[in-house]
This record gives sequence, structure tokens and C-alpha cells, in this order.
Amino acid sequence: MSVETANENVAAGETIETDVVIVGAGPCGLFAVFELGLLDIRAHVVDILPKVGGQCAELYPEKPIYDIPGFPLVTGQALVDNLIEQIKPFSPTFHLNQMIESLEPIGTPEAPRFRVRTDAGTVFETKTVMVAAGGGSFLPKKPPIPGIDSYENTSVFYAVRKMEAFRGREILIVGGGDSALDWTLNLQPIAKRVTLMHRRDDFRAAPHSVEQMRALVASGEMDLKIGQVTGLKGDGTTLEAVVCRDTANEAFEIGCNTLLPFFGLTMKLGPIADWGLNLHENLIPADTEKFETNVPGIFAIGDINTYPGKLKLILSGFHEGALAAQKVHRYVYPEKRLTFQYTTSSTSLQKKLGVA
Repeated sequence: MSVETANENVAAGETIETDVVIVGAGPCGLFAVFELGLLDIRAHVVDILPKVGGQCAELYPEKPIYDIPGFPLVTGQALVDNLIEQIKPFSPTFHLNQMIESLEPIGTPEAPRFRVRTDAGTVFETKTVMVAAGGGSFLPKKPPIPGIDSYENTSVFYAVRKMEAFRGREILIVGGGDSALDWTLNLQPIAKRVTLMHRRDDFRAAPHSVEQMRALVASGEMDLKIGQVTGLKGDGTTLEAVVCRDTANEAFEIGCNTLLPFFGLTMKLGPIADWGLNLHENLIPADTEKFETNVPGIFAIGDINTYPGKLKLILSGFHEGALAAQKVHRYVYPEKRLTFQYTTSSTSLQKKLGVA
């Protein structure tokens, strides 16, 4: 199911004003959008993955889940799809393929405000932040190639933020999964030349994608190499070629100025560790009244938080998001009294949901 994502053509330096930035587009982050929306609170959602759904969509989209209330059985992807459908009335904006890089407090404890930046250059000024990052950020696994760090963000990239940035480049894509094949097929029409390399002539990607790739190779429109990258050649920032070894351990080179390694993802806390939160074993302590952290205006819900009696269940994260939204309302509308209402009986809530 498609969702509305942010326009990539936001003017350079333009700051997005919002009530809350939600870090993480998994089930807990998505349900928080619903609870916030009922209270007329605007949300922007940031996730490092290229799609909505967090671990449910990325790691086990077809795995059955048995402990979601009202669903004797639901798959990870079906749960995500239902949550996306549920939050449509509130039109959140998703900023995918991005990671929060920095958070700067610019308000007061009584009236919090934060300037938040992502590694894609998106800048927010927000009254609150809700961390729903699961076990942390999905970060790319880096290949063990000597000297690769100096080429990162100029010649070596672990994600494609904007396709246009790769127009006319000589690209080597390394990997055998869906990401490697998808970007091979998407970049091939705009690149000067695309070469795909995998350690064996067998791929884990969708069969249709593999067929499309092999057809392009057969027609001479791209190259396929079997082997592994062992070294890089260049001036330390600009890549000229990669050194490889084939299955017979014979060395060869591939000329290219761009390397895209897709070796999977790993879970790490990432820059959240530098936000001044009182971390406990890489988890964020939160109170059980409103799931606020030690920093006023920053909340933590879902698997990322910890408190006495914590259970790492999706339904617990839903409960935490609902209570956190109540305190967020106090920061967003400090002069407005919040009256609790039920969706079953409140005509104003039903109008917001489009069911009145």
C-alpha cells in the first residue's frame, strides 16, 4: 500500500514546522500518528528504511503474529497495511530513507522546541519528538574493504537518496538481494554504465527482478560479474576502479566511479545515543504516566524504551503511544484543556475519521 512521502524538491535550507517528529515508521510509530491525529496534532515521520513498516515490513512481512488484539492471526505486512489505512484521515508526511543526524534543543523545559536534522538535509523545527525506533536504526552493513571510509558519500553510498545524483555515473552495485536488484534496474536507464556483482550466480531477489536483470545483460545494456570486491583504487575520495577476485581467486578490476554495496542491515542505536537521554543498556528510560524521557518534550515508545515491568510487545507500544499523545497535547496546545473522548460516541472524533 502506498503512502504519501515528502517531496524531494523541498527548497535547500527550508525548515519544516511541525508539532511532533516521530522517529520510526513501525507499528508503534504509525499508531502514534493515529492517537496524535485525534488530538489535532500534526506529525512528520522519519525512518531510515525506504518503506513504511519497520521490522514488521522489513524482517517478517509474511510472518504470522498472534497477539494483536482483535486479530487471531495477522501477518506483519497486513498489520502495517491496516495501520496505514487507519491513519489516512490525518495525512502524515513520511521522510523515508533518512536518519535523524542531530537534535538541538532550542526551547525551554516548560515550552520545549527542537531543531532536528536528517542525513538527507531535511530540517525540522518541532515542539516534541517521539522516538519509536524499535531496537534502534537499521544501519547498512559495511563491507570489510580497506580504506572504504574515505570514499563514503563521494564515491561509495549505502543508500540511494536521490536517483538523479547518479545520472551519468559508472556504477558498480554489489549484492544479491532485493535492494541490489531493484537499484540495478532503477539506475540502469540513467547511469552511464551499471555493473552488478555477486559472489555467486544465484540471487535472493524476486525472480521477476532477476529475469529483468539477465535480459539487460543478454542485450549488452549492463554487466554482471561473479566475485567479491577486495580493494579500491582512486585518490582517497574519488573512485577510479575496484579490485576484485573471482570464484577461482583470480584478481581482476572493474572501472567505475561509484560503488553501491548492499550487504543487508544491522540494528544500532545510532545518533540517538548523543541526545542527552539517560540510556540504560542502549534503551531509553521513560516514565509510565506519559512515556516521557528525562528531556522534556522527548518521548520514547515501543521496544526502544525501558521501565519497570516493560514487555516488548506491539500492543504495549500502542498503549504507550496513546498516553504519550496526551502529554504531547499539553506542549502543543498549552492553553487548551483536553477533554477525553471515545471514538464510539464523539461526533467530533468521528468527523476527523470521516465516518460521521
